[in-house]
Amino acid sequence: MSYANPPSYPQRTSGGSSGMRTLVALLPLFILVLALPLVVGMWVFTRYGALPVAGLDPAALPRPIAPAGDLAEDEKATIRLFKQSSASVVYITTSEVGRDFSMNVLEIPHGSGSGFIWDEKGHVVTNYHVVQGSNRFRVTLADQSTVSAVLIGGDPNKDVAVLQIQVPPQGLTPLLIGTSSKLEVGQKVFAIGNPFGLDQTLTTGVISGVGRQIQGQSGRTIDGMIQTDAAINPGNSGGPLLDSRGRLIGVNTAIFSPSGASAGIGFAIPVDTVQRVVPQLLRHGKVIRPGLAASYVPDQVAKQLGLKGALIGNIKPGGAAYEAGLIPIRRDDEGEILLGDLIVAVDGKPVESIDAFLNELENHNVGDIIKLTVIRGARTSSEESLEVSVTLHGVE
Repeated sequence: MSYANPPSYPQRTSGGSSGMRTLVALLPLFILVLALPLVVGMWVFTRYGALPVAGLDPAALPRPIAPAGDLAEDEKATIRLFKQSSASVVYITTSEVGRDFSMNVLEIPHGSGSGFIWDEKGHVVTNYHVVQGSNRFRVTLADQSTVSAVLIGGDPNKDVAVLQIQVPPQGLTPLLIGTSSKLEVGQKVFAIGNPFGLDQTLTTGVISGVGRQIQGQSGRTIDGMIQTDAAINPGNSGGPLLDSRGRLIGVNTAIFSPSGASAGIGFAIPVDTVQRVVPQLLRHGKVIRPGLAASYVPDQVAKQLGLKGALIGNIKPGGAAYEAGLIPIRRDDEGEILLGDLIVAVDGKPVESIDAFLNELENHNVGDIIKLTVIRGARTSSEESLEVSVTLHGVE
């Protein structure tokens, strides 16, 4: 076989053997450089018993403590407030006792929350949602003693409940009671409770807003709620919100947080509402509210009819609405449905929904006389506006 251009091959040179001889000659020097630290370290270890470590000081001692000086006045005030008020705060655990299919007694834990001593008779105030659905309650006091409690009553509309424990009066420290009618945004507040089961926890903040509305356990809105940035977490529910003098101004109830943990937006039931609800629970075991003894057409239906207010559906004979001559939904002689009276104002204050109307009624007492503005014959040619005086009755 012949090639036009025969292949060429690399030619070996004599320089390769010279480089190898140089590398072999330097090898002892490389080994000495690498072994020198090991040799020195072994010599030090043999002579002194240890290898040197940079930064160690065999004579090291704790640093002297700097004088603390006096606490700031606001710190002293917060410490006094906590010591004064924490004795009134309790930890509540709830459960349900029943029987299984074999009739064995079972106790199913439901949850936990906070509460506070209301009076020296052993009444404890908490949230309704803390005790809802349970039939066994245990209360842990500030001294870590735990006692059983019984449910006196609860109001789902305002999310307030009352338990009672059997403890000698000298072992009870009722909270000081304040007022929520004159609270100011920016005012300091303090929350004490048991977040995540960590008892006697204090968080601080300010009032972020007043007059807020949130939905209660019954679906009714709770008016006048206090908004605060004091950290409120699960387990704080039912605990007190205090002003800077340690007075109760609200009951911590809810947080607004997608994660379920404090996001700086918490809500408390105002103490003025608690002051109205708790005495009724203690007297009757339930709340008897001023009302008309009437039912109302749902707001969604009224809106579909283009109406705003509380549209009366049915009226209980002998009730306040009946005595005042208010008119319910009815049928005419031809079977057509005629709308009842539409309540649009209470004592001149407009109301645009059932909730707004009922909340206005709760600003009054049973036996009060109020003036209702009603639209009679709504959506008919005979539509007219009337003012009707009503004496409020007690309703459950």
